Amino acid sequence: MKKLFLMGRSEAGKTSLTQVLNGEELHYHKTQYTNTGEDVIDSPGEYSETKRCGLALACFSFEADVLALLMAADEPFGVFEPNCQCFTNRPLIGIITKIDSPIANVPMVRRWMINSGCERIFEVNNVTREGVDELLEYLKDDPVKLTLEQAKERQRRGIPEWSESVPQPVAE
Repeated sequence: MKKLFLMGRSEAGKTSLTQVLNGEELHYHKTQYTNTGEDVIDSPGEYSETKRCGLALACFSFEADVLALLMAADEPFGVFEPNCQCFTNRPLIGIITKIDSPIANVPMVRRWMINSGCERIFEVNNVTREGVDELLEYLKDDPVKLTLEQAKERQRRGIPEWSESVPQPVAE
């Protein structure tokens, strides 16, 4: 299974989603520090809300196979900048939580995620587990393994390391 790194504002549902993905019962737990589990890295919302802590997010991202911007469907504003995927060399996905909120605006949050550079977006409900199976299906495969030579060739050609296409050696 791919290791998932969750980033998002406080109370967006990162810890609840972590509990759901781990098959635990939902219970309130305020994340005070970055928790690195076997399959999920859960970060405090304050890291996403404070520009100075953004570097910590970038550093932790290298421990994961997939990065996820997590936003609640009832967010009043987005905290992630356009094209923020450029700070890492990992796939960036979006996860929209609280899709059942009476004030949910899923299309707006989806647009924010697209603008931030999310390659794929999942809509989930942590309480009913709606959309969780689709996310688990995406995460179930092992990450792409590359040799150092393959990684260098992909970098030279501008191909993301998680891309399905495998570069062929270039004749000199």
